[in-house]
Amino acid sequence: MSALLTVEDLRVRFPTRTGVIEAVRGVSFTLGRERLGIVGESGSGKSQTGRAIMGLTPPHAEVSARTLAFGGIDLLSASPKVRRDLRGKRIAMILQDPKYSLNPVMSIGRQIVETLKQHEKVGRAEARERALDMLAAVQIRDPARVFDLYPHEVSGGMGQRAMIAMMLIAGPELLIADEPTSALDVTVQLEVLSILDKLVAERGMGLIFISHDLRLVSSFCDRVLVMYAGKIVEEIAASDLMNAKHPYTRGLMNCMPVIGADRHPLPVLDRKPEWAL
Repeated sequence: MSALLTVEDLRVRFPTRTGVIEAVRGVSFTLGRERLGIVGESGSGKSQTGRAIMGLTPPHAEVSARTLAFGGIDLLSASPKVRRDLRGKRIAMILQDPKYSLNPVMSIGRQIVETLKQHEKVGRAEARERALDMLAAVQIRDPARVFDLYPHEVSGGMGQRAMIAMMLIAGPELLIADEPTSALDVTVQLEVLSILDKLVAERGMGLIFISHDLRLVSSFCDRVLVMYAGKIVEEIAASDLMNAKHPYTRGLMNCMPVIGADRHPLPVLDRKPEWAL
């Protein structure tokens, strides 16, 4: 399987008045046309890894890597124009909460059309038709009605599906989903995951699924990277996650509640200083 994305020794640093914060420390992995999960606690560097790949790291941060390549393009040396052309067209990112990702003063349909027209020369009628088809593809029942609504007029689940439609309208090869279901209820979560699963299978996309929900990742992804303090501490097949070797991964698994089991109080993760080395 040829690699769609190659990451070697990725580092993201944030200079502050009290010193340098190393958010990502030497992360390396390759991604083919598969579903790769990245899990870990808040602050472990998951989102910053995704943002570095997208080129969305804040300007004051320092990003370095031995290799950061997508489809033969060196992302570190790519010009701002090349980066803009890639974003939305070949690489897309679904952010965590649609409330902060969608423009509140533009209708949902206009935002999706704007994304398409940024990357393809299409007429107004064709752009509208394709946007409506994409809204239908993410299981929005009345696309024509939702097309004209504003973000505040739809539920969180529908907003997230509109966000997914916007990210997929230009047919990306790589999709980075940063906790795309954390703001949704369980039934809508399953619908969104089903949409992503179908798109990966039908379009042959590569998917990086960032989450803190180990149970969700183990059932949805092919492989899992476990991050702690900016580093990957374990890489394992998702189906084998229950047999993880690293004490941090086992600790995370052990902290999950089990239905029907008397586990009061729930175990607390006992972090070891050597895990961060």
